[in-house]
Amino acid sequence: MKNFLFCCLGILTTLPVLAQLDRNIPNSIKIEADEIISEDPRGITLPASKKPSLTNIDTPNKYTNLGKETPEDFDITKGDGLKTYNSGSTPKAFIKDKAAAEGLGNDQFLGEIRVGTVYVNIAYRDHEFVDGDRIRIYVNGDVVRADVMLNGSFDGFDVPLQKGPNKIVFQALNQGSSGPNTAELQVYDDKGRLVSAKEWLLLTGKQATIIVIQE
Repeated sequence: MKNFLFCCLGILTTLPVLAQLDRNIPNSIKIEADEIISEDPRGITLPASKKPSLTNIDTPNKYTNLGKETPEDFDITKGDGLKTYNSGSTPKAFIKDKAAAEGLGNDQFLGEIRVGTVYVNIAYRDHEFVDGDRIRIYVNGDVVRADVMLNGSFDGFDVPLQKGPNKIVFQALNQGSSGPNTAELQVYDDKGRLVSAKEWLLLTGKQATIIVIQE
């Protein structure tokens, strides 16, 4: 009986010591919860972040004016700077043909040209008032176009060449509504290069002739 009492007394005296030892263990972690109460019904608002600037306005960029031209002061005496281009494709459609002066309007020789090609291209148009001028075309004495109406835009065809001189004749079939028969002639080689440019002014029945020599 005495032994049992001594055992119980020993246990009771040991418990406070164990509890004290447990509180002094260095590896024990004590976590205390803090209660956060926000009076704002939206909750906690994070502060806005500042966006970084892509450019530094304090430091000038040396490439700012790259590729830019310094504008010149406007000077009306220098024109508008636009190129004037005359394609020659528009006739003087609202200006009547000039009347043939005495001695003019007869047969015309348009010159002689030399080429090293097997053919040339002839193009023609009424470059004055488009009034219904008509022509007939001969090549080396043969009729190749019996009745051609001259328009404001160029028309034409290729002419095969024989060795030596080739005679191309344009005969005025009429003088249109205002007279005389007026036309512009252009001749190109087989590379598309302009080799001759002429004009004629003919009375009815008269001819304009050009000689093309194949060398």
